[in-house]
Amino acid sequence: MKLSYTTLAVAMLSAPSFAGDIDIYGKANVTAQSSDEGEGSFTEIKSNASRIGFKGGQALTDELSVVFKAEFQVDLDGDSPKGDSITDRNQYIGLKGNFGEVLFGKNDTILKQSQGKVDLFSDLNGDIKSLWKGENRVADSITYKTKSFSGFQLGLTYVVEDSVDGEDATSIALMYGDKALKKSNVYAAIAFDSEVAGYDVTRAVVSTKLGAFTLGAIAQSQESINSGQEMDGLMLSGKYSIDNWALKAQFQTAEFDGGDDKSGITLGADYKLAKNTKVFGFFTSFDMDSGADEDYAGLGLEYKF
Repeated sequence: MKLSYTTLAVAMLSAPSFAGDIDIYGKANVTAQSSDEGEGSFTEIKSNASRIGFKGGQALTDELSVVFKAEFQVDLDGDSPKGDSITDRNQYIGLKGNFGEVLFGKNDTILKQSQGKVDLFSDLNGDIKSLWKGENRVADSITYKTKSFSGFQLGLTYVVEDSVDGEDATSIALMYGDKALKKSNVYAAIAFDSEVAGYDVTRAVVSTKLGAFTLGAIAQSQESINSGQEMDGLMLSGKYSIDNWALKAQFQTAEFDGGDDKSGITLGADYKLAKNTKVFGFFTSFDMDSGADEDYAGLGLEYKF
């Protein structure tokens, strides 16, 4: 789906009449960076999954509510092809109650959601999707999550065939604790993709908070449905918070069949200007066994609303 800025502006102006049920939210994240993808370095201004969205719902009974979300990515750097400056992100409608929550539409798979906050450089060049599969946002999907029972929650994504020649797919995860580590000091998950975007994936996640330190790890194995090629990978992340500063580091590996090994390391620092605004810097370096090595260094500004 492609929208113009005019269409989005009309939607925003119309929203206040439903202020009791609709929240407008978003994130603007832009970096000025030097990028080297194997053919020499160049400078660029980059919009990193900046977005605007509308979400809300309404109680239907004491135990049942309808919920919805319509979220769009906005390329703030202004260099998108004509008509592609606003694109779809998660968009769905569903029901929420004592049974949990069921959503219909376009959404992150449960395996993608299971990573929690362990990827400290999500949406930047150091994002785990640079080396691994499984970070999928799927259309024509049904997402179900149970309520939390003693900290445990089960989630399932079912991707429908959508055509006579289509193939269905599933993503499932068992999660424990609070992803943001605000209500618990431990978060853990085990997740599986079956034939999602051409891959079977198994992912295990754990993160914990120890005083000012936040530590996380993800282990992943994946197999291509078409080629049968397998990969095993590990990602480790750590963050140290002091006053308005957050110092971050992340290391990721991807070991493919045939010895095609890849790895990446990212170092960064955030400085919080306000609760919803930060400046940050990062350096990412990828060592690609059979491909060109890549290096990225940037300074950025993020504002959430």
